[in-house]
Amino acid sequence: MMARRQSARAAKQAQRAKAPEINPCPPGQAGGQYKPLTDSQVKIIYNESLRILEQIGMTDVPNILEKQALAHGAKINSQNRLCFPASMVERIISSACKEFTFYGRESKHDIVVGGDKVYFGTGGAAVQTLDIDTEEYRPSTLADLYAFTRLIDQLPNVSWFTRCCIATDVQDNYELDVNTAYALLKGTTKPVGMSFHIDEHVDPIVDMFDIALGGKDKFSEKPFCKAHISPVISPLKYGEDAVLVALACMKRGMPINNIIAAMPGATSPGPIAGSLSLTLAETLSTLIMTNVFEPGYPMIFGNWPLAIDLRTGAFRGGSGEMALLNAASAQLSNSLGLPSGCASSMSDAKAPDAQMGMEKALTALACGLAGGNMIYESSGMMASLLGASFEAFVMDDEMLSLVYRMIRGIEVDKQTLEFESIQSVVSDTGHFLGQPETMLSMERDYFYPSIADREEPIVWQEQGSLDHLNRAKTKAKELLKHYPDYLTNDIDNSIRNKYPILL
Repeated sequence: MMARRQSARAAKQAQRAKAPEINPCPPGQAGGQYKPLTDSQVKIIYNESLRILEQIGMTDVPNILEKQALAHGAKINSQNRLCFPASMVERIISSACKEFTFYGRESKHDIVVGGDKVYFGTGGAAVQTLDIDTEEYRPSTLADLYAFTRLIDQLPNVSWFTRCCIATDVQDNYELDVNTAYALLKGTTKPVGMSFHIDEHVDPIVDMFDIALGGKDKFSEKPFCKAHISPVISPLKYGEDAVLVALACMKRGMPINNIIAAMPGATSPGPIAGSLSLTLAETLSTLIMTNVFEPGYPMIFGNWPLAIDLRTGAFRGGSGEMALLNAASAQLSNSLGLPSGCASSMSDAKAPDAQMGMEKALTALACGLAGGNMIYESSGMMASLLGASFEAFVMDDEMLSLVYRMIRGIEVDKQTLEFESIQSVVSDTGHFLGQPETMLSMERDYFYPSIADREEPIVWQEQGSLDHLNRAKTKAKELLKHYPDYLTNDIDNSIRNKYPILL
């Protein structure tokens, strides 16, 4: 008798585990429901950012940028700072790219960036990885980066993969950039992102991408990799090396994510309003930097304010202030009609625990509901961006399904109000379980987790009393058996003959 009950229970569990035919919470939901700023506050902060650019301006401007900016209407003030009149800034905003396609190497992974669509992806530069077997932190390696790439290749809510860790076992900067690019090529066909140490590394890596795609200039036709660049050193200084990297990427048709990551109380004002006005001004300065060379170039307006603990000066990625700052940043960027980038899920927790879940869910939901187009750092990151975790990637992917479900909201129409169904049930069965509309809704409107546990305590105990972390660990190990063959032997050999590949 017990065996039959267990068999029946197992069959029911298998049925429940089946993925719904219709994903009730796919990426690309329309955000913008959460507005931490009023419309008047948005206008005030925007006008203040224009005043900063016009009256204070930028310093440490590379000669090539200064010459081009002056030709487009910029001015040098009495303090020898490069200033941008409000009319110039608004002219550049009006002609800037409002939407572009971020391609995957398979078209099913293409993303249209802009408007009100929300996508979560990765980022970061973790120097430590939480070992999946020992559960201890160790230096991140090139093998880890490749493993993370293979893992996210199978996670449906990670819409693109920007390298999440630094291969600390590769010391030479050129070899590091080359092997980072190769790991991304080898491990996924999703859109990817990376950074470059110096501008001279851009051409050879884009040449590698051309080889992978089958010929010269193939990458520029459908660029599947974007560059992560921080061309401004807060407050209000250009970084020449990063500016030159941006220009090199533009020459090869690589979309760029110009990132501003000022910290209130450290590199921007302590009051949140003042910090937002400065970071918006700095991000606008990167828009100017890009568009004076090529108007309308595909650029993500990456305004990522980073909160710190003002008692210690330490970065605090899981704070409520972090959620608020980046949600407000998304709102400001979207008010300008620009493809927005912000950041979430940068938990300060050192282990995949309750603190991690709280901090990641809070910040991801805030940014998603605010309508950030590209929400970075959203998966796998731990320890205030110092660490990355395989288990966290799996847990975060499921968490993002819940976030997408909330962003999707509630459809209200004649079909979903179900007056006739209510009338029928009241006069007949007294319940809705057998109604066809209920069956349809079950597939269309409700998400069913595979990692989070919803079983009764007795069933949970019979299944081994596994907690959330252990279920995620099991799934991560299963996913890490995935070794895709996205590079043919001929292409792989061509790359290896030309570059110092270490994988």
